[in-house]
Amino acid sequence: MNKATSGWMSGLIGVVIFSGSLPATRVAVMDFDPIFLTVARATIAGILAFCLLFAFRERRPARGDLASLAVISLGVVVGFPLMTALALRHVTSAHSIVFIGLLPLATAIFGVLRGGERPRPTFWVFSGLGSAIVVGFAARQGFSASPIGDLLMLAAIVACGLGYAEGAKLSRRLGGWQVICWALVLSLPVMTALMLATMPSSLAGPSAASWLGFGYVSVFSMLIGFIFWYRGLALGGIVAVGQLQLLQPFFGLALASTLLGENVSWSMLAATVAIVACVAGAKKFA
Repeated sequence: MNKATSGWMSGLIGVVIFSGSLPATRVAVMDFDPIFLTVARATIAGILAFCLLFAFRERRPARGDLASLAVISLGVVVGFPLMTALALRHVTSAHSIVFIGLLPLATAIFGVLRGGERPRPTFWVFSGLGSAIVVGFAARQGFSASPIGDLLMLAAIVACGLGYAEGAKLSRRLGGWQVICWALVLSLPVMTALMLATMPSSLAGPSAASWLGFGYVSVFSMLIGFIFWYRGLALGGIVAVGQLQLLQPFFGLALASTLLGENVSWSMLAATVAIVACVAGAKKFA
């Protein structure tokens, strides 16, 4: 298997894992406070990351890498999880999943700004059209009914795109799983302190489903998915492999419908298909 194919396979596995993040978060925030959920999942993943780095005796990142690791931590360890958890108090996971259609564009923009990649001009035409479809869908489906939820999802996409691109760039030197592990370890002291400060007086109240959602976002969304995703972006290119994120709405909508019983309308499916078509065109010119 060549380098590019290996990158695409790793990226696809990461996308499949990430597809369960929003439905799992939706279940978890039914019983857990969004801020506690964000810092607790980062703490658990950070402890696991520390154990991996210690077990494999990984060398410490250079001092010059710390700024990039801080950006990654703010983007994908804190920013995206917190803003999506807050957003899912206002919108359904099926509605929020459509916003994932903006992630390839956000990742590509930061791939150019931070990763030095240069896609052809036609790429931006397709990506811009896909983004316009997403925004139009959000407005039609109730942007005015829940502007807070939609704006939080948009902010989450920006934070995530920056974290993805920055992590992919650093993965070329440190390795995919090492980057997310070091980012988690870097934020571990602060996340642990915040977890203890926001911990509810009793943990007996949450349902089994909420605990399962909590466990999924802590282990799979926060750590395992990134191991595959950063490796894929580093090997196959940020702009090119980043287009795989357009498959995530399909997987996510299926999970939201199957596991949560949420309504997946024909307009949601039509919007998702249109977005995927646009990004398929963008991929050709990446």
